[in-house]
Amino acid sequence: MTLEEALRKVWRATMVEHAPAVELEGQTFPVRTTPKKRLREVDFVFDHQELRGLEQNPETASRWAQLAGRGHKVMQFLSAGRYVANVVDGKATPYGGRRSNQRPARMKP
Repeated sequence: MTLEEALRKVWRATMVEHAPAVELEGQTFPVRTTPKKRLREVDFVFDHQELRGLEQNPETASRWAQLAGRGHKVMQFLSAGRYVANVVDGKATPYGGRRSNQRPARMKP
């Protein structure tokens, strides 16, 4: 399983199926809601990397929030406190930030 496949699986279980937990590579990770905004979130591990999937808050000013406000299912993914990717309606988008001496991420369309 690639990172993109894992992100889409977490997104689908959380945002589409409304599952109480996500199963990923034999491990189960509970889906919670944030205290204030009641947004869905799930902490999980993929390829020894700790990640968090967080439902996009439609009340912020970003373009992703505008999509969420129009009914699209948007989930942001963070690692070590930094946004690394998102999934919108099943399409994963890794964020840039790689330097010219770094290899591209293993994200395949």
